[in-house]
Amino acid sequence: MAADDLADAAPTAALQPFELRAGTGSARRFSGRGPALVAFVKEDCPTCKLVMPILAALTALASRADLAAHLVGQTVAGNRQLEASFPDAESFEVLDDATLAVSYGSRIETVPTLMLATETGEPETLIGFVRDDWQAAISRWIGALELPPFDWAWSDLPEWRPGCGSLSVDPAHADRLRAEAEGSPLRARRVTVGTADDPMEFLFDQGYSDGLPVVPPTPERVLRMLDGTGRAAEDIVAVVPPNLVEATVEKVAINAVLAGCKPTYLPVVIAALEAACSDDYNAHGVMATTMGASPVLVVNGPIRHELGMNMELGALGQGNRANATIGRALRLILRNVGGARPGGTERSTLGNSGKFTQCFAEWEERHPWAPMHVERGFAREESVVTLFTMSSGPTLMVDQESRTGASLAESFGRCLDAIWHPKLHFGTDVLVVLCPEHVDTLVADGWDKAQLRDRIQAVTARPVDELKRSEDCAVGLTEAQAAGLKKSLPDGRMPKFRSTDDIHIAVAGSNAGKFSGAFHGWATGSIGSKVVSRKIETG
Repeated sequence: MAADDLADAAPTAALQPFELRAGTGSARRFSGRGPALVAFVKEDCPTCKLVMPILAALTALASRADLAAHLVGQTVAGNRQLEASFPDAESFEVLDDATLAVSYGSRIETVPTLMLATETGEPETLIGFVRDDWQAAISRWIGALELPPFDWAWSDLPEWRPGCGSLSVDPAHADRLRAEAEGSPLRARRVTVGTADDPMEFLFDQGYSDGLPVVPPTPERVLRMLDGTGRAAEDIVAVVPPNLVEATVEKVAINAVLAGCKPTYLPVVIAALEAACSDDYNAHGVMATTMGASPVLVVNGPIRHELGMNMELGALGQGNRANATIGRALRLILRNVGGARPGGTERSTLGNSGKFTQCFAEWEERHPWAPMHVERGFAREESVVTLFTMSSGPTLMVDQESRTGASLAESFGRCLDAIWHPKLHFGTDVLVVLCPEHVDTLVADGWDKAQLRDRIQAVTARPVDELKRSEDCAVGLTEAQAAGLKKSLPDGRMPKFRSTDDIHIAVAGSNAGKFSGAFHGWATGSIGSKVVSRKIETG
């Protein structure tokens, strides 16, 4: 940076009232008004050390005239080296801005920053060191206040020296200061953890965890998470069942931190929560049923690549941060905000691993068909999250032998016939996750998704009488139900699913391995949960 650049730089600093302690422990107060001299320095800044003798002499002059003169040091170690720069240590002390709150509130971006204020008007601000600017500004200030002349060997100093970055804008401190500052968007109740307590153990003890370690949601982490969305922190995203608590963007961000999300994941979590809290999805029923249902999140569109989501090898398992933490964040919100906790309103008989997380992206580029979000009415270039409700899965559908689409579709139908129970039809839906090798077999034989759905329905169709209850198996249709269905079904055969619309299809997985999967659904329609999609807003 050239001297002209320093001279032309627009000052950002502003005089603010403060109270700080000196090295002796005594408090020093500043009203925020002139006439005054306030300088900000830090111990490891060479330019600060260069100007320290000037500041020492200038503050001594101001002190004798009974003017406010304060040197604020950004050094937690007590500013010993800075104080040693003063020829007369008793005449002035460096005030310890250990928390950096005063530097942040004064909008200090570079040290040294020297502010010279008269009784009226804005202070003249000097950032870094430009010899001619310092000499002229100090002369003007002394003249305006009618102070004794300030003689200094200016010619012995270099023409200019760049300043150093203020600790208050250092990434190690900036988010904390932003969170603590007046006007912070954070409104959630602050929980204080004792200095002797382990934050991780504290979060376990308070019940904020799903049983796995969580990331402590410090104010700075929450603020960084909020940077992932353009929505205001106080905006209400949804009313979360079962306790019907309003979830603000801030509360979503807190739980996204707990889950281990990056800020860029937050828009997906927000859209997923909107979907989960819709009447169609019925999150209360999903989380409360003894069957052990849980959401499965399928992500489509450009955001899959932006977030580095896994849609290939191991897409439904562990190993990818975005997949794992986005799904986990939704469940933590339902738990921590909505109150859906095991032993409370969550009454799953066995539970399942999907209660921790289940989220993956569809490998849209690996097949020629319309991806899931396009089938559901969205544009291909839109990013969308779709929520399906699983009661179990993924259950493997193993077929390493079929070489035709018809044979493979037959295998899928036979596997899916056992969902819930072979004699229970029309009760649920299914999310089929096709692996690439199975896709290749279907595509090579000219099959599309519609043909596959139709074939699954045909393969699973059974005569109504075969699905009735019997002495050998109490599961199935009553006589009255069977009689009614015979009248409504043209051929007297009942497929597994009420409609082909209940067979949802996505593509994911490794290029090697003929193992597709199926997430068995929960009760469908108005008595259970419908599949819900939401566009992901990233602006």
